[in-house]
Order: sequence, then structure tokens, then C-alpha cells
Amino acid sequence: MNLESKLLQFALLVGAMGCGEMAIAKTPAQPNKILNLAFEAPDDGFDMVKTYNFYSGNIAEAIFEPLLKYDYLARPVVLVPNTAQALPKIEQEGKVYTFKIQPVIYFTDDPAFKGKRRELTAQDYIYSIQRVSDPKNHSPTYSFIDGKIQGLEQVVANAKKTGKFNYDAPNAGLKALDKYTLQFTLTRADYNFPYILAYVTFSGTAREVVEFYGDRIGQHPVGTGAYQLSKYVPRSKIELVANPDYRGFIWNYKSTGTAWDNQLVKEMSGKKMPQVGKVVVSIIEEEQSRWLAFKSGQLDFDKLTSNAVPQALNGTQLKPELKQQGIQHFPNKDPEITYTMFNMKDPIVGGYSLDKIALRRAITLAYNQQEEIKQLYKGQAVRAEMLVPDGVQGHNAQYRSSIAYNPILANKLLDRFGYKKGKDGYRTLPNGQPFTLKYNTENSSSSVIHSELWKKNLDAIGVRVEFKVSNFADNLKEAMQCKHMIWGGAWIADFPEGENFAQLLYGPNSGKGNLSCYQSKAYDALYQQALTLPPQQRTPFYEKISRQIEADNPWIIHSTRIRNWLLQPQVQGYKAHPMINTVWQYLDVQPVKK
Repeated sequence: MNLESKLLQFALLVGAMGCGEMAIAKTPAQPNKILNLAFEAPDDGFDMVKTYNFYSGNIAEAIFEPLLKYDYLARPVVLVPNTAQALPKIEQEGKVYTFKIQPVIYFTDDPAFKGKRRELTAQDYIYSIQRVSDPKNHSPTYSFIDGKIQGLEQVVANAKKTGKFNYDAPNAGLKALDKYTLQFTLTRADYNFPYILAYVTFSGTAREVVEFYGDRIGQHPVGTGAYQLSKYVPRSKIELVANPDYRGFIWNYKSTGTAWDNQLVKEMSGKKMPQVGKVVVSIIEEEQSRWLAFKSGQLDFDKLTSNAVPQALNGTQLKPELKQQGIQHFPNKDPEITYTMFNMKDPIVGGYSLDKIALRRAITLAYNQQEEIKQLYKGQAVRAEMLVPDGVQGHNAQYRSSIAYNPILANKLLDRFGYKKGKDGYRTLPNGQPFTLKYNTENSSSSVIHSELWKKNLDAIGVRVEFKVSNFADNLKEAMQCKHMIWGGAWIADFPEGENFAQLLYGPNSGKGNLSCYQSKAYDALYQQALTLPPQQRTPFYEKISRQIEADNPWIIHSTRIRNWLLQPQVQGYKAHPMINTVWQYLDVQPVKK
């Protein structure tokens, strides 16, 4: 079967399965239905072109709309039309994608529109891709499309030369054939391109809004989605209200056959959505405070904090006393990895000489992953062996990392490469100078536990460490400038294929998605080779990429967390989704009869 046939078959399958929604005229959201939630870290504004902050993305998903999205209940995940009328027409063996956009979809009212209603058009999607490509924006998402769209590289190259991106220049790969028809022409066949177009950064964006607000655009998101921003107190509180002009849909998703799905279908089928009229998000970084807020009913649902696991679960089951209160429990193994990243440009831990690799390797060998799972996650995690996690195309369940906890070997390695212990028990650099690792961290109880684990493990090999406490958003900014030394991170899949993880260490993405600022010709060659193949043939390359990470040690790959979602009795319709972070438009809030 040729590529075009495969893609067409995929499209037909997706279209057949993606019938969970029917458009209706007006949002039925009710102002008295309010969801109270919490984020464990602050956002970084809502301009997703300039950040990949997870919490920013949660809000952006409720406000902006990509061409495609995911079916709510289907597993494995299935793409369905969103603002597009249907799945794309695919031509030239998967190199040309043509979309028809639904007419009469409007952006929310905003001063940028000068009192006129602003309809969503094909050009709004082209503009979003142009903004991602504009070098001055330093978009971490550019890696998703780098080298993939015909003619775009030349526009980017010209912008780098002139200092100005030409948003009005015609582009062979990005065409608005008419007001509602959008055509992408790629440099090569790309099986993942529909997944990329489902990512929130590539949502339709009104150019006049960006130009109106300028540098303040991150605080003024204007989209066509189910919700709009009504109140924003940075690093404290975010409030959203239902978009009065949102077209809405009928909740009509199909069960996968699980008891949970069957209950959702029973509760929700036939309802006009969205039902929730207001979403209030508080920033509560401290785990105990967040757990107490949920217990007292101040939060409608939340991820169970690690420290609260013993209070809420017996093993993997919700405790009887919580069940009696009507609390609902949905465990979900995220398609993610957690990791520690070394800044490869840092003069102490960075570099590619044998002594630098030996230092990073020794630090990796010294860290007890199982102790982390036990102490930090209270057993609610599993060791991640390779770069691509379980649940994502390209994962190999039989793959095992070549690096395991071994502090004895770590000490021998440091001795061998001249990191000698002084009288105080701490090691010096090979040149005899003292050194201290600088580890960026956040201000939360889990971060404190994490720091204590690191100090204990590093003390065992005679390496001194200091912890620089800040917040997630500021640590992210520092990492994007390659100014940190060591920082811990996590990556949850934006689309369900290994490319989304492999791009995090791809050289040209340095200082964008590649926060280790890692440069490896071997890694880049493997990455580029993988992209020339269909996803089902890429797994061997992702295995080799994982081995290259183990060889150079820009990262320490840690674990995949199990998220235990707890919901108050009044919440209906909830199911954690591997790709959708914001599920508020699929939920209802109903008073519980006592």
C-alpha cells in the first residue's frame, strides 16, 4: 500500500470514529456551574508561540482552536475535525494537505477588532505558523515544523538576514486558496503532520490582535474556543468564562467498553456542551495546601499529590472513607518522562571531553531512581528506560537503559578522571579548583524532597550541590537562554509519536525545545533519518537515540508518573486524556442529592 493510500485509509478510519460531536447554534454554558481548580506551578502567559509552559498550555487549549483535535473517549487516540469541516484532503502521496474551515466561527470580542465581528479564516492559521517561524519569537515549537513546509525555510533565512519576517510574502507551502480553504505543501511526506496541526500553538490567531497588544499579547489571548479569559492575576489566579459566541456541540461520544466510559455515556450523552460557565484556577504550589483545598471541597478535581497518596489510597485503590463521600478516582499513566537536564554549554557540567562526560555519568550513576519513586512519588511512578515513553509510538517495552544506580562505580569514575576528594570530603575539578553543582528548583514540598534526595546521593560521591530556588516560569526562561547548570523537567506528549520527544535534544532546537543546549552530529543524524520513515518503522532509531543520550549524558531519564485524579461527587463527564490537558468543555457540574 502506498503512502497516499495509507493516509487516506487513516483519514477514513478517523472520520468514521470521530462522530462524537454535532455543532449547535449557541453555547448552553450556565453561569452558576463553576469549576474550581488548581495548578501546581504558575503559567508564563498565554502566547504559546513563545513558551511551552504546561500550565500556559492548559489555559490556551480552552481559548484557542486548532484545525483538528482528539476524540474525547477513543483509545488509542483518534483525530477528528475541530474548526475544519472534515479531515484533510491528502494529495501527492501525503505531501499536500487541504482543509476546509467551517464558516461563521468568530473570535471573541476584543478592542483590537474595533467593534467589528471577526470571523476565523484560513489566513489565521497561516499567520500562526508564520509567528512560530519568525526568528525574533524564538519559538520552542518551531521544531515541530522546521524544514517541513515548502518555501518556509527561505522566508526564515531572509528574516535572519534582514532582521524582519515578511508576513505578506507569498509561500508555496502555505496557501489560503480562498477565505475558508487552507493548503499545506510539505517538503516530504509526514505522517505526523495532522498531529502537529492538532497542537494548540497552531490554532487560528488574529493578526490584528497580536499587532494591537504587541509584547503584552501573552496576557491578552483572543481565540474562538469554548472559553475566554475574564480575570488574570499572574502567578495567583486565572478565571475563564464561557465564550458566548462559541458554537457548542452535543456530547455523543462512544464508550470504549470500560465501566468508567459506560458511566460517562450514561451521564452525559445528548447534553448540549459546554455546560460549565466559569472556570477558576488558583496557583497552589504547596502540595499540602492543595490536598487540603480538595478535601475541604474548595477544588472540584485535582491530581492527588504525592504526599497525600498514603492518606487517600490503599495501594492502588481509593480508601473506603473517601468512597463513602462520593469521591471519584481515575488513575492514569501519563505518556511522559521526567528527567534531569545538564546545560551542555555550562563550563562545569557541559562539554564533550571525557572528563566532562565522566562527571555527568557519575552523577547519573549516583542517583537512586527507585528511592525517588518511593520517596517522592510514593510508589506512583515507574522507571522510564528510554526516551520515548509507554503509550507513544516508538516505545519499546523491552528496552533497558545501560545506566543503573551504582555509587561505587560513580566514585571510581570520578577518581579515574581526576575529580579528587579534599579534606572536607568534597571533590575538586581535575585542575584542583573547588566546584559546586548549581541545581535549579522550585518552592514546593515535593521540590524539597527532590533536593534532599539529590543532596544525599551526591554527598555519597563527594560532590557538593547547592539549590537555587525559584519558580517554574523563571527557571524555564533561564533554561531557554542556556544559563542554568542543572534543572529537572518533565515532558508529556503533545502528539502520540516519538518525534515529539526526540526533538527535545535535536541540535537546531538548542535554547528552544532543547533546553540542554545539546549538540551531537550522531544524535541529529539519527533524528533526521527517523523522520524519513513512517512512524511504525522508527522505533530502532529511537532506541539508538536513547543509547546516544546514555553515551553523552545530556539528560538523566527518570520515570513515568501515574496521575491519580480525584473528583468531587458533583463532577460529571471526566476522563483524563493522553493528549488533551483541558477537558473542561466536556464536563458538567450537578448538585449531589443527599
